[in-house]
Amino acid sequence: MVNVGSLDRTIRFSVGILLIVLPFLPPIAPWFAALGNWTWALLAVGIIMAATAAMRFCPAYALFGVSTCGRK
Repeated sequence: MVNVGSLDRTIRFSVGILLIVLPFLPPIAPWFAALGNWTWALLAVGIIMAATAAMRFCPAYALFGVSTCGRK
């Protein structure tokens, strides 16, 4: 079952990759280090966003009956 459309998928993948990579970039790493354990939460959100983009399925969308995909 697919419930994530193309634009939604692109946005999820882009934001997910940014949340995964940004904490490890030297100019930005101190800002994320100041967040403490919240850095791990943001990393987890990034992984989930990238995974849902790759699978084209969002469990939260299924729970609420939302679909951004044009296919039926």
